[in-house]
Amino acid sequence: MIKRFSRLIVCTMVACSLLLAGGTLQSAEAAPKYSWKLAMTWPTNFPIFGDAVKNMAAMVKEMSGGEMEIRIDSKNKHKAPFGVLDMVKAGQYEMGHSASYYWKGKDINTLFFTTMPFGMIAPEQYAWFYYGGGMELMKKVYDRHGVNSYPGGNTGNQMGGWFQKEIKGLDDLKGLKMRIPGFAGEVLSKLGVVVTNIPAGELYTALDRGTIDALEWVGPSLDLNMGFHKIAPFYYTGWHEPATELQFLVNQKKFNALPKHLQAIIETAMKYAAYDMYARSYHDSAVNWEKISKEYPNIKIRTFPKEVIAAMKKENKKLLIEKSAKDATFKEIYEAQKTYLKKVRKWTEISDYAYLKDNID
Repeated sequence: MIKRFSRLIVCTMVACSLLLAGGTLQSAEAAPKYSWKLAMTWPTNFPIFGDAVKNMAAMVKEMSGGEMEIRIDSKNKHKAPFGVLDMVKAGQYEMGHSASYYWKGKDINTLFFTTMPFGMIAPEQYAWFYYGGGMELMKKVYDRHGVNSYPGGNTGNQMGGWFQKEIKGLDDLKGLKMRIPGFAGEVLSKLGVVVTNIPAGELYTALDRGTIDALEWVGPSLDLNMGFHKIAPFYYTGWHEPATELQFLVNQKKFNALPKHLQAIIETAMKYAAYDMYARSYHDSAVNWEKISKEYPNIKIRTFPKEVIAAMKKENKKLLIEKSAKDATFKEIYEAQKTYLKKVRKWTEISDYAYLKDNID
């Protein structure tokens, strides 16, 4: 949970900014009560992802002096983990928390706002969102659906997945049943993988019963607690989700009807909760990665063979070009990300990469 000291700092900053702008925070007693509902894709008490939502809601209540509360419904309550966008769009829920690439079947252009194979890492992607035009492009896409979308927390670079059998070459992918969402699923399907998407709470059972042969979830921050290593010992490094950003969804009509100070409070709480989730994910992954070498000797860490990576890159590029030719908005966002990545990666290489390359013992 967010420490009280950290929350008070953020609350003070927001209150000061509102006062300087000529606004005032109304007391809980004098102001009307705003009660919103949020639907999330994740199960009840799901760590990290669910904690980010709880932190956001707690901050909204505290910063508003109790004027606004947000009730959270997990997928156990609403029973539609992949229906969050539709429910927020319809006004059934004022808010949602999910991942943008889950909506690719409804709108292919939503893919870009989670992460893309061989794309930007988290710091690069955040720079693109807030200073490189990403938020404007995301607004253009989600305006069509009558919702606002905001960054909702990043997992960092995700692992490539858990496999029951070692992947030694392209032939090992043919007929493999794997849970993997987003654009990466389309890439792997071109290489013969039978791709599916399954909610978080059903993943272990699906792998254990043979419904799937492999899955990717997140990384050490969440994977060890899920127990995948007990039934799929081969753990592969990532390629497909270098900066997986979750999202907060907000019904536009409901948001626009709020007083300006509550709009500012919600946006501030979402931004802080997203950053806090990224820091938490990075920390927990580091802690659990250390556990792997000490407590789980059965886990076999692997990197996909060069021929497999080369084939993935080839199919990824082909798909991007094909879809760009069919959809002007897809092309616009793809070109924007590609241009920004070319620019920002030069700095990443001369800063982080050069430092790490020369200083890892």
